[in-house]
This record gives sequence, structure tokens and C-alpha cells, in this order.
Amino acid sequence: ATPSTREDDVDLDKLDIRLDRFECLVQGYLGAAKSFLNEAEVANLAFSGKLLTLECGIRFLTDYLQGDVYFKIKRPAHNIERCRNQFAFVAAIERKLSEMEKIVNGNL
Repeated sequence: ATPSTREDDVDLDKLDIRLDRFECLVQGYLGAAKSFLNEAEVANLAFSGKLLTLECGIRFLTDYLQGDVYFKIKRPAHNIERCRNQFAFVAAIERKLSEMEKIVNGNL
């Protein structure tokens, strides 16, 4: 989605969603895809960012638990740091989900 930090930033207090970037993402995506998206796909556009971020966090956690075999790491705790970051970003999305939905609806 549109985080304010890198995916492996360990300072989770800095992490937030960039609504300005989210709006640009929505404008570009709906500008190209609005004509063939169904009502449910549009209604869940904001939620989908949360779901995909959660999935990515789970993938980082799984890789960490399996010995860091899938994602390239730069340090021993890299994947668990990424996991924590992604889960914190899910929480940030949850806090701003209504604002994100307004952005989507404002671009229809």
C-alpha cells in the first residue's frame, strides 16, 4: 500500500499510511480499471490493501520461522522485523480505513 517508512524499518512509531500517496494510487488504478471492476471489487479496494499487507506480514513470519529460505535477508532478524513492520502497517490501515474508503468513493 502506501507506508511512510521502509518495509524493514524497526521504529514502528514512525510508521503510518500516506493518504496522499494512497489517493494517487486510487486515481491511477481507477482511471485504468474502473470500467471493468465490479461493485464488490470497488467496495473492497481500501480493504484490499490491509489484506495484502497482512498476507505479506504472514509470509515474512513464515519465512523467518522456516529459517529465512525464501526472502533475501541482510541480517539475522530481518524477516521478523519486516513481519512486525507489516503488522504495524495493518494497524495503521485499520485506523485510517474510513478515510481510505472516502478517497475511493471520491474517485468514482
